[in-house]
Amino acid sequence: MITTSLNGLNVSRIGLGTMGMSAFYTGAGRSDAEAIRTIHHALDAGVTHLDTAEAYGPFTNEALIGRAMRGRRRDQVVLATKFGALSHTSRPGLDSSPASIRQAVEGSLRRLGTDYIDLYYQHRVDPEVPIEETVGALSDLVADGKVRHIGLSEAGAETIRRAHSVHRLAAVQTEYSLWTRDPEAAILPVTRELGIGFVPYAPLGHGFLTGTIRTLDGFADDDWRRTNPRFADGNLEHNLRIVDQVHAVAAAVDATPAQVALAWLLAQGDDVAPIPGTTKATRVDENVAALDLRLTAEHLDLLAAVGTPVGERHRPADMNAIDR
Repeated sequence: MITTSLNGLNVSRIGLGTMGMSAFYTGAGRSDAEAIRTIHHALDAGVTHLDTAEAYGPFTNEALIGRAMRGRRRDQVVLATKFGALSHTSRPGLDSSPASIRQAVEGSLRRLGTDYIDLYYQHRVDPEVPIEETVGALSDLVADGKVRHIGLSEAGAETIRRAHSVHRLAAVQTEYSLWTRDPEAAILPVTRELGIGFVPYAPLGHGFLTGTIRTLDGFADDDWRRTNPRFADGNLEHNLRIVDQVHAVAAAVDATPAQVALAWLLAQGDDVAPIPGTTKATRVDENVAALDLRLTAEHLDLLAAVGTPVGERHRPADMNAIDR
């Protein structure tokens, strides 16, 4: 397995996002046994980077990872989780206060069945707590040995700078794919200037870029994509032109659309380490095989020209929680 460094934290170039095993997507939580088999298959295939969060479930996804890790060598796996989307104090909503962080980390350690977290992200920037105060609390956790590295998720460029000035950030996690290229404007330039790794979540556009979704038929009623602007209100049909272009390149290079979408992302820089999510071992193999796919300059240009999708990448309330 090819690896890369997230500012000193070595991870497999392709990771595994585990959120969909427990929450938000059709089939989530249906079979923990299958999910654990998929995690084990990923680890056996050389995937070392597992991504979760206390908010996934909530709490059940971390517990799932903890069960999957039993009997596995802890030093061969990079466990990444997140805090701050849930409050552990009396505050409603986002809470990255030091008091809440101290309670959050203890819960995550217990559910994950470990005495340290490799990469601990702030899930969303808390507008009520200065980022310096939050990162100061995280720095204390590093000093205590409970956390090895820290990161931010969906943080703006200025917040990244301020946080990094307090304690070195290993990674920034933000949505990035062929249909969400927002980070290229301001986030990637800053992370590269500061030497911070970049972890794209939803690198397959919440499944859209696999080419298997052409209708919402078959989606569960509580699948969050039913309310996502890029899937809802007729926008899915308009956005099929994007995946059709990906599919055309895939046919030309004898690969799957998912592999092409991941290969494009990997070609954006060695500091990019995506975490595609799946519940199936076969999809893990498909995603990992993208590491062997080399797209020509012509193919990369064709993909870069797919254009902007119709619709925001999240609902208004969720976009309001993103630091920009």
